[in-house]
Amino acid sequence: MKLHDLRPPKGAHRERKRIGRGHGSGKVKTGGKGMMGQKARSGPGPYRTFEGGQNRLVKRMPFKRGFVNKFRVEYEVVNVGSLADWPTEVEVTPETLLARRLVRRKRMPVKILGDGELNQPLTIKAHKFSASARQKIEAAGGKAIDLPWIVERHSRSRGPNPSMRNARQVQA
Repeated sequence: MKLHDLRPPKGAHRERKRIGRGHGSGKVKTGGKGMMGQKARSGPGPYRTFEGGQNRLVKRMPFKRGFVNKFRVEYEVVNVGSLADWPTEVEVTPETLLARRLVRRKRMPVKILGDGELNQPLTIKAHKFSASARQKIEAAGGKAIDLPWIVERHSRSRGPNPSMRNARQVQA
């Protein structure tokens, strides 16, 4: 057997469809492209998101790309290692963390993470603890106390928001 003897198996190679080459071909005149228009012309058609010249959806709402979980809760995180030099008699709460500038925003819940070492017994009050943080706090002889976190639902209409009104009354 030599190189010139090599042939593809029967049925593996099909002749290309020669459009616009006579009535016997079945693809005459428009060559399977229908009547006129941009998609009937030679060359590539319009891009996938093309809407006939109208400003396309992708351009109208660029902020909507991807998935945004509207129920996601964002936390202010504090590592156990940053509480290593905390005085033992002072309780660790979101308010004391804010006063010491370990957290920045008071409206967000606080989560304690387990990066670093803790050698002294501390009473830590936070909205959430990672498993490793809870383990390190309890191993040092301290207490990890969970605080409740109430998600404040805002009014979806433009009308009055009773939950916000009540919140103002409580603060005043």
